[in-house]
Amino acid sequence: MNTTKINKGNPFALLPFIIFLLLFIGSGLINGDFYKLPVLVAVFIAVLFALFMNRKMAFKDKLDHLTKGAGHPNIMLMVIIYLLAGAFAAVAEGVGAVESTVNLGLTFLPENLLIVGLFIIGCFISISMGTSVGTVVALAPIGAGLADQTGMSTALIMGAIISGAMFGDNLSMISDTTIAAVRTQAVKMSDKFKVNVYIALPAAIVTAVIFGVMTLDASGGVSGNHPYDLIKVLPYLAVLVFAIAGVNVIYVLIGGTIFAGIIGLFYGKFDGMGFLNLLGDGMAGMQELSLLSILLGGLVELIRVNGGIDFMLHAISNRIKTRKGAEAGIAGLVSAFDVSTANNTISIISVGPLVKQISERFGVDPRRSASVLDIFASAFQGILPYGAQLLAVAGVASISPVSIMPYCIYPVLLGIAGVIAIVAGYPRFSTGVKTDTGKNQNTKEA
Repeated sequence: MNTTKINKGNPFALLPFIIFLLLFIGSGLINGDFYKLPVLVAVFIAVLFALFMNRKMAFKDKLDHLTKGAGHPNIMLMVIIYLLAGAFAAVAEGVGAVESTVNLGLTFLPENLLIVGLFIIGCFISISMGTSVGTVVALAPIGAGLADQTGMSTALIMGAIISGAMFGDNLSMISDTTIAAVRTQAVKMSDKFKVNVYIALPAAIVTAVIFGVMTLDASGGVSGNHPYDLIKVLPYLAVLVFAIAGVNVIYVLIGGTIFAGIIGLFYGKFDGMGFLNLLGDGMAGMQELSLLSILLGGLVELIRVNGGIDFMLHAISNRIKTRKGAEAGIAGLVSAFDVSTANNTISIISVGPLVKQISERFGVDPRRSASVLDIFASAFQGILPYGAQLLAVAGVASISPVSIMPYCIYPVLLGIAGVIAIVAGYPRFSTGVKTDTGKNQNTKEA
């Protein structure tokens, strides 16, 4: 049994988080517009507040911690993905890929299956690319085009895109959340996937059925011809195929952007300078999201240094008594962190080491602890109105992220499936699991 004591921490260190949430969410609720107060202003005020806390620490040291957290490798990787995804989306749209893809769907899919089809496409793209943000950036323009041409609810369409994006964020072998979960729990990627898929797949199937029922009576919104060019659809197809083949997401996005650029040059959609301008426009569109991730990373590190993270860990872990209680505690830990940070990867990395201690102390199979970490981080990430995913699609669609929340069906069902899995002890396995540390952990059920 692991008897490592956890520092009680400092509850007042969480004040910057509370200030950020009150400013951003409170302002949106009061004004009825979540864009009234720029999210960057809200998080920057929270960062300044955190910097002037803890007078025992030199201001220079606090600045060092801020920059350390802001420049965390996972944060920088996320920023690079944001920029590349923005560039790819801009070039693909400049080529006409969005219009052709929309028209292709309108031509071959009955209108009452468009939403289901969009959700399934999102599932394939996200599990192939391993990034929910990359998926929503690529699909949001298509969704906006469908909304314009069909008259369907824009919020519903964006909810379907978010749902598909979070499927792969939770399950993909190359997702940063999956990598973080398996590394912190010292378990093989394939073992975590086998447990996770039993929980996530039923949620996805039910989601598709619900979307189908919701749009069963959709009709009359599409009229006229919808010309498309299959060659212009190839950039999206290429990204999907190479991602399925296991190519790193950075290579996938770079290759997809270059491929789309070649097609655009061939069709005369733009010249060399036009291609470069599209790259710049796409990256510029992701600047706010990138800065938000950087500032949140720095804010989390300041809160950790001041004892806020230890307080949350102690408050939850101190109440755990049984193995199911341990799993519920793990779910509560990562959920609370994701709500606070709006970043599922940071949440998993932050609580992962403690979760490993909890798992060993209460006999939780590492496959399950890794799965619970990823499931609940993704479930909450997919419904946060101030999370990168909802902010990204809301920006493209020019609607409030709050209006999309009721249609983020898959993240909600994923969370429900996770709760059922904890209560029922599902799925069950009779064999032990060999962790990445080389030790064999024998359990009667996983």
